[in-house]
Amino acid sequence: MSAGQQDLVVFEQTLGRMPAGYREGVFRDRRWGATVKRSGDSRRVWLFAEDLAGTDIVSFNLYRMADGRTALKPCEMSSTKVIDFVMQFRPDAGGFDDRTES
Repeated sequence: MSAGQQDLVVFEQTLGRMPAGYREGVFRDRRWGATVKRSGDSRRVWLFAEDLAGTDIVSFNLYRMADGRTALKPCEMSSTKVIDFVMQFRPDAGGFDDRTES
C-alpha cells in the first residue's frame, strides 16, 4: 500500500470516529466549528467547517460505493486541505452536541 493510500485509510478511520453533529475545536491554532452529517444508510458523509474568526472553510462529501470503493469529493478545494482538516482538527472536550441532522 502506498503512502497516499495509507493516508486515505487513516483519513476514513478518523472521519468514522467523528459523530454526526456540530462541534467546535482547534485546527492550525485557530477556532473552528464543524458539522458532520451522515445519510441514513451511512453511504454518504458530509462535513462543513468554518474558521470562527475568519473566512476559511472546509467542505466535502465522501461517498461509499456499492463495490466498496470510496469517492472523496471536496467542494472547490484540494483533497489535501480536506484530509489535513480531518486529521488535524482537535475538538473541544465533551463530544459533539445533539444538533444532528440527516
